[in-house]
Amino acid sequence: MSDQKLSPAQAWARLAEGNQHWAKGRLTHPDQDTARRQQVARQQDPFAAIVSCIDSRVPPETVFDQGIGDLFVVRTGAQTIDDLVTASIEYGPLENGTPLIVVLGHERCGAITAAAHAIKAHAHLPGHLDAIVHCLRPVYDHVTAVSVAKGDADLPESTLIGEMVLAQVARTVHELAIDDPLKPLVADGTLGIVGAVYDLDTGIVTALQTLGF
Repeated sequence: MSDQKLSPAQAWARLAEGNQHWAKGRLTHPDQDTARRQQVARQQDPFAAIVSCIDSRVPPETVFDQGIGDLFVVRTGAQTIDDLVTASIEYGPLENGTPLIVVLGHERCGAITAAAHAIKAHAHLPGHLDAIVHCLRPVYDHVTAVSVAKGDADLPESTLIGEMVLAQVARTVHELAIDDPLKPLVADGTLGIVGAVYDLDTGIVTALQTLGF
């Protein structure tokens, strides 16, 4: 494939087309041959940065039918970000001119489920997993507060998890959109940010929010 610089909208269209390949079971496996490997060994120019969960069922290159050198990929539990993760996300737009960031959540997220259980039970998770719980607590608090305001103080677990997935995507998009180095790029249209969610059953990625185009 050509590595010509794409606009944010063009980059998203390319990802959306690739996702249709995956959802329909018609992968084209682009940019995965010896010639491509040799090409990007000299220089890389990914057209998008994907911020996704560590979940083994959501590999971005497969979900979007892309290949070697096409994507920067940053994966953390439930797309949680801190300064180091944000720096990794910034690398593409700031150093490479990458025109698109996609924050990709997914249904039935294990990290969000574990965090919700820990918060409700006032429990601690093993190792460093409480760091993920800490990052997701504002999302849990937001979803439960909205639920209480609507008169439903006891959400079913599946609903709670689903709403937290959507809220975490929106929160991460917002944090990246107001990031000092990225904000002017979004404002002038050279960088787009998409918040999206992946359906584990159908393989379809649905855009929830677009900024910058």
